[in-house]
Amino acid sequence: MPAPGAGNLSVAREVHELEPARRAAAIGTFDGVHLGHRRVIDAARAAGLRSVVVTFDPHPRATFGARVELLVPLQRRIELLEDAGVDDVLVLRFDEELASLTPEQFADGVLRAAGVESVAAGDGFRFGRRRSGDLDLLGKLGFDVRHVPLVESISSSHIRKLLHAGNVATAARLLGRPAEVEGIVVHGDHRGRLLGFPTANLQTPPDVLVPKLGIYAGATLGCRAAISIGTNPTYGGTERRAEAHLLDFDGDLYGQRLVVELWEHLRDEARFSSEAELVEAIAADCARTRTAESPL
Repeated sequence: MPAPGAGNLSVAREVHELEPARRAAAIGTFDGVHLGHRRVIDAARAAGLRSVVVTFDPHPRATFGARVELLVPLQRRIELLEDAGVDDVLVLRFDEELASLTPEQFADGVLRAAGVESVAAGDGFRFGRRRSGDLDLLGKLGFDVRHVPLVESISSSHIRKLLHAGNVATAARLLGRPAEVEGIVVHGDHRGRLLGFPTANLQTPPDVLVPKLGIYAGATLGCRAAISIGTNPTYGGTERRAEAHLLDFDGDLYGQRLVVELWEHLRDEARFSSEAELVEAIAADCARTRTAESPL
C-alpha cells in the first residue's frame, strides 16, 4: 500500500472495497472542492493517517426532491480530490436507506468499518437520521475529531450565485482554481467552421451548473479558448449551448470529454443584424482572449 499522500488514488463505492488501513476521514459533499473544502481535507491529512474523503452521490438534498445544480460532476469532483492529495475516496450512494441510519449506525457501519480513527468536518457538519449527529457525538464515540471553522463567504451556494451572475473571477478566488464548464464534444450546426471559427460543442451534464449566458475567455488542452454560452440569437436559436473555439488548434475533438476553464466574462451574448457583424464580434472576442489572464 502506498504511503499516505503518495498518490495512486483509490476510489470505492462500498466500504469493503477499501484496503484495510488506519484512516483519517474528511466527510462532506465537497461539491466544487473549493477552498473551504480544502481546509477540511488538510485537517484530515494532518492526522498522519491514510486520508479518505467520504462523500455522497447523488447530492443529499436531491434525494429529498430538491433541485441542486452541482458545481462539478462526480468525475471532476474525484479528480479535484486527487489534486488535493487525498489517498482514498469513498463515494456513498445517498438514498433513503443511508439517510435512515442513526449516527451510531453510520459511525460503526461506515467509519469504523473503513478503519477511520480521526474525522475532520466543517463546524456545521451534521449526519445520520434527521441530521442528529455531529462531530461532538463522534468524539463521545471515541473518534479523534477535528473541527474546521467555516470560512466566511466561501460556500458552494455562494459560488453558484457568482457563476449565475457571470462573475467567474470572484468564483475562482473562492474555488482556488478557475471556474469551468465541461462536457462531451458533439456535433452541432457546424456554423462556426463556416464562419471561420470552428467550435467544440459541449454536451454538458444535465445536473451541473452552466454559468450566465455570454462570451468568456478561457483555456483548455493547453490552448486559449473563446467560449460562447448561449442560444445563438443571431440565428433565432432557443436551445442553450456551450461552445469553445480553441485558438491555434487543429484537431478532431468529437467524442472527447473537454474541461474548459473560464477566466473572464467578456460580454453578454447579443443578436447581430448580419453575419458580417457577428464575425467581427467573434474576431474581437478572440483578440481579447489572446491577452486575457487566468484569474489566479
